[in-house]
Amino acid sequence: MLTKEIAEKYFGDWKTAIGKTIKLRAGGYIFEHGTDVLKVSGILATIPANTDFQIKLVVSFGTGFTGNYLQKSTDWAETVPDFGCYILLPPHTDADNFNQQLRTYSQRVESPADKDSHIIQPISAVHYDAEAGNYSNKTISHQLLNVLWLIAAFILLIACVNFINLSTAQAVNRAKEVGVRKVLGSNKSQLRIQFIVEAFLIVTSAVILAAVITLLALPSVSRLLELSLSFNILSDPSIILFLFTATIVVTALAGFYPSIVLSRFNPVNALKSKLTSNANGISLRRGLVVFQFIIAQALIIGTLIIVKQMDFFMNQPLGFDKDAIVNVPYRVDSLRIHRMAYLKNQLMTINGVQAVSFSSNTPVENGNDMWSALKFNHAVKEAGFKAITKFADNEYVPAYKLQLIAGRNLQPADMTKEFLVNESFVKSLGLKKPEDILNKEVSIWGDQIKCNVVGVLKDFNDRSFRNDLAPMIISTDNAMYNQVAIKLATTNMPATIESVKKIFDQTLPDFVFEYKFLDEKIAGFYKQENQLSALYKIFAAIAIFLSCLGLYGLASFMAVQRIKEVGIRKVLGATTGNIVYLFSKEFIILVAIAFAIATPIAWYYMHQWLQAYAYRINISWWLLAAGGLVAIIIALATISFQAIKAAIANPVKSLRSE
Repeated sequence: MLTKEIAEKYFGDWKTAIGKTIKLRAGGYIFEHGTDVLKVSGILATIPANTDFQIKLVVSFGTGFTGNYLQKSTDWAETVPDFGCYILLPPHTDADNFNQQLRTYSQRVESPADKDSHIIQPISAVHYDAEAGNYSNKTISHQLLNVLWLIAAFILLIACVNFINLSTAQAVNRAKEVGVRKVLGSNKSQLRIQFIVEAFLIVTSAVILAAVITLLALPSVSRLLELSLSFNILSDPSIILFLFTATIVVTALAGFYPSIVLSRFNPVNALKSKLTSNANGISLRRGLVVFQFIIAQALIIGTLIIVKQMDFFMNQPLGFDKDAIVNVPYRVDSLRIHRMAYLKNQLMTINGVQAVSFSSNTPVENGNDMWSALKFNHAVKEAGFKAITKFADNEYVPAYKLQLIAGRNLQPADMTKEFLVNESFVKSLGLKKPEDILNKEVSIWGDQIKCNVVGVLKDFNDRSFRNDLAPMIISTDNAMYNQVAIKLATTNMPATIESVKKIFDQTLPDFVFEYKFLDEKIAGFYKQENQLSALYKIFAAIAIFLSCLGLYGLASFMAVQRIKEVGIRKVLGATTGNIVYLFSKEFIILVAIAFAIATPIAWYYMHQWLQAYAYRINISWWLLAAGGLVAIIIALATISFQAIKAAIANPVKSLRSE
């Protein structure tokens, strides 16, 4: 069965595909009957974008393409690990009970040496299991989702802090209103309800505005995350419930405390304008400013570290050439094996093609490598490690500019005749010098392949930077080649690729030409990190913006409250610089306190995040200091306008009587 899109790709109109044949090939030692001409028996509807089962075609198990694995053996280790087993349990089956039966059964039928255990996993959990992986090899952890929830909650808290700060700071301005209402008979409960209703109306307006902004921003976020995101309030009751709950919770957080403060005013003092901001209120506002900037600075520091780690990934030497190399998928069959040499010669005649190499894998893969148990130098027992096995022709080393540190390169051959290994392979065997392994025999795949080692390659990064270097074997075998690597000149590449396509079309008329640049493939290994980096930048910007709004509001209020003090200071000889320093000092101290608290928190969590990568940066002190410096500069820029405005005001106007 083919999906509608694949049927259209290969047959034009998907409606005419049923009954036609398509040739599939999976070659080599693993699949014993590798080529099949299969009949199209059905067309699948478009696969939803939000499923891990991104199926393109479905082949019945047991055909040559899937291998001859319908044997009656009860040793589960003999089956191909790439195949999953999906079980539909009867309704109301207890998973724990089933797992117990499964353990009992596997212990009974497996060999005593096999220590593997088997448990079932619900499909709903597969998407979040990075260790086991899934069909599409795309997972996202619950931990990451929880971090995103946490950041969103903190940003909402910053907004609530702003509301509390500004409401309580401007309480004095509403004192007369409260006094009049109390004189006319309002009690505390009525006043509290009034202020909470005001907060509710503000929050409701904000939620409606947020929904509109979400609708406008969703296409950009969808492109950033490469997800099919939708926001339809009417069709999803859970969104309505979430927005309603958020409205109530935010109203309670932001409106409750200001309503208590405002309803407490003594009506006599309020009407005589004898109220001033109390010390407790000022202390609370200072504490809330510190809280705001702890969150903002932690996000800034975290974002700086993530960006630095991403730069490290992109700029770290891999140990091979990845620039201007195009990889073209190439499944071999009997026809293509005979045409490989001709195809290579034709490609090399193109002006702009510098090298051509057939191989099973590029030098670096992300979870698609083949691992092999091995024996060294006629040993009876297997070595205590496994090695990544790649198959490649003799042009592989020069095409990718891999460095030989001992011995020689592979000689041209159609079958497996000799091995190249890397430094990690030599070290894993406990040998002191690379030369010590030359001409020694290595046996892989249960002694099916035995060859002498003829060369040692300098270590290169064979997987993403999440993993350490692994032992590796490279050998020739044209039945295992899955792709063609074409090294291009950096000038006029589009024309060169078009010429390459023409050669493929002429040499293999039934071949569908597709290609991908190696550096794009490597960048794809870190797609999720890059997406998260972009998200964190946005979150940090929002957090800083909201914190600055709060600072600006408080600075404005302070300027109004201290207008006469500023006038007196200027009359007594204070300069503009003295006044600006007076206004800025308190806020800078608060930001510095926030920095002192945020730094160890940010360091701890970012240190934990970096542990997921074998190759990682060290968190330098200047990264932490840069985060604090950015916050202080932003805070100064925010309050400087009000500070300068107050400093240059005419003291005569501020001191004269009403």
